[in-house]
Amino acid sequence: MLKGKNAIVTGSTSGIGLAIAHSLAAQGCNLVLNGLGEKALIDWLLAEFPKQYAIKAVYSSADMTKPDQIRDMVKTCDSTLGGVDILVNNAGIQFTAPVDQFPEDKWDAIIAINMSAAFHSIKAALPGMKSQGFGRIINIASVHGLVGSENKVAYVAAKHGIVGITKVAALENAASGITVNAICPGWVLTPLVQKQIDDKAKAEKLSVEEASAKLLGEKQPNKRFISPENIGAMIVFLCGEHGAPMTGEIITMDGGWTAQ
Repeated sequence: MLKGKNAIVTGSTSGIGLAIAHSLAAQGCNLVLNGLGEKALIDWLLAEFPKQYAIKAVYSSADMTKPDQIRDMVKTCDSTLGGVDILVNNAGIQFTAPVDQFPEDKWDAIIAINMSAAFHSIKAALPGMKSQGFGRIINIASVHGLVGSENKVAYVAAKHGIVGITKVAALENAASGITVNAICPGWVLTPLVQKQIDDKAKAEKLSVEEASAKLLGEKQPNKRFISPENIGAMIVFLCGEHGAPMTGEIITMDGGWTAQ
C-alpha cells in the first residue's frame, strides 16, 4: 500500500527521524528528508536511500522555527515527488531547568520547533491531502505529552500541545481519508537522551552505565529503552491498510511509564 507514496519526515538526519525514514523507505516510500547535518552527511543520505531502497529522496533544509521555510518544504515535496501522502512531525530539541530559571529564548525555541512547526506543516500539507482524498499525519509526541517531569516546562508544554493539535486535526478531517495520530514514546536512546544520561552521570558522579540504569529505573518499569525502529514500525502500521480506522489516537510506547 505504501509503495510510491511520498513522505516528509522532519528531523530525519539522525535518531528517531532517521529510523522512521528507513522504515518508510523499506516499504517503498519516496522521502523528503529534513534536519541538521554537514553537507557530506546529507549527500551520503541522498545517495544511500535510493541505492538501498530504490526510492526517490530529496532534502529540505527548512528551519523548523520559520513558517515560510516549512511551507517551502511542503512545496518541495509537491514539486519534486508529486504531493505529500505522509507527514511525520518528528523534529525536536530539549533544554532542562527549573521554571524560574528557564531561559526565555530556550522556551521560545522549544515551543517553535517541538509544537508550532507541526501546526505549520500540517496546515501546509492538508490542502493537497484533501484534494487527493488520502493522507497520513503522525506527530511524534512523548510521554511528556501526557504527564509532567521536573525541569522540562517547555518540552512538556510543547508535547501536551502536540497531543491537542493531533486530536483537533483528526476530528476536522475524520471523513476525508486523512488520519492524524500521535505516538508518545518513553525513553528512546537517541543523541538527545544520551546527553541527558551524560549530564546525569556528571552531576551525580556516576558511570554512564549507572546513569542510564538510574534514568530508566526512575520512570520506565520495563527498564529498557524503546528503539527508534519500534517507532518506525508503528508508523508503517498507521500508514498502512490496517491503520486506516485509527485517527485521533494517542499511542503510548513507554515500557509502562504512564501505567503507573
